[in-house]
Amino acid sequence: MWVRAFISLDLEGLPYIVSREHLFVRGALYSEARRIATEIVKTVAGALRENGFDEVTVADSHGPMVNILPEEMPEYVELVRGFPRPLSMVTSARGSDAALFLGYHAKAGTGRATFDHTYSSASVDRLEINGVEVSEFLLNAYLLGSWGIPVILVGGDRRLIEADVKVHAPWAVGIPLKEAVSRYAARSPSMARIKGMLEAGVEEAVERFRKGRTELLTAEEPVHVSLRFLNSAFADASELLPFVRRVDGKTVEFEVETVENAYRTVELLVLAAAGVNAIVTR
Repeated sequence: MWVRAFISLDLEGLPYIVSREHLFVRGALYSEARRIATEIVKTVAGALRENGFDEVTVADSHGPMVNILPEEMPEYVELVRGFPRPLSMVTSARGSDAALFLGYHAKAGTGRATFDHTYSSASVDRLEINGVEVSEFLLNAYLLGSWGIPVILVGGDRRLIEADVKVHAPWAVGIPLKEAVSRYAARSPSMARIKGMLEAGVEEAVERFRKGRTELLTAEEPVHVSLRFLNSAFADASELLPFVRRVDGKTVEFEVETVENAYRTVELLVLAAAGVNAIVTR
């Protein structure tokens, strides 16, 4: 039977990534970040192949979503690139047997976490699903869970692993790739040690998956969403959707039937906020 894994890759939770210059296409350290991201993905994809997965789909999911060096990918890896795109960080995950998140960071407002934010550091202050404050890990895992796909491994910022993954998905293997000293500083193990941790982690995660010791992370439907922006102008734009209600100056809320519809609506509101910001700052 053909077995397929899905990898969603972000940058902020990767080892050694500590400067804003790592995160943008024109950043002085962006080429370094691309090499780090590519090496991490190659290591995990290779370990998945060694542990019986036939195909690996990788969603390049940071910023412009063109971070991974495609020529470095093995022949069994399918690479999803480009932004904007429907369902953002989990595009093309549907139909996978298991999912892994790499380079993930803590949610907005988390102390001692590098680049803590939720979905958009430029517009989102807090995001809740059914009253639970979510990180990008939890939001993406809810959507995958609604499709029947378990998250079996998360590699990223230690604060995310300890404060989020262990709480909501204790069956998933958590691998701390860095430990923040501040928002813009962190300690990371050597790349050789990180590769060993990832290879061992994939082996353990796949064993748990095959023995039925992993679960689906799901949210109750219909879904209630609360979204607090950093700027009241973003909430102004959100009210243009007739089912979105204004709660206060910066907060809106809405209800939709499915997690996927909630995800799509949040993505649209964040894109609208980016449009507002572009208009007022040009």
